[in-house]
Amino acid sequence: SIQDKNALHLFSVNGKYLGSETLKEEVSDMCVTGEYIVMGSLQGFLSIRDLYSLSLSISPLAMRLPIHCISVTKEYSHILVGLEDGKLIIVGVGKPAEV
Repeated sequence: SIQDKNALHLFSVNGKYLGSETLKEEVSDMCVTGEYIVMGSLQGFLSIRDLYSLSLSISPLAMRLPIHCISVTKEYSHILVGLEDGKLIIVGVGKPAEV
């Protein structure tokens, strides 16, 4: 965060700069899962981005409270979101018929 501007930067394993994306929220936790980056913000948004293009895969989900931690289950079927008030939100991943 530089002067209230937040950005996500992508580098290769060898340290080559691949790109960046400016963020509107302040990231509190993130998890890299397969080909996606799952991020939570202090503004209460859960975002899923493509790992290679950094573009949003879906529109951010509003949790209404700051997100403190994120975890993805081993089978990639659910995202566990810990909120500031101590609640644990479980978000199903996939099409509604799969969830």
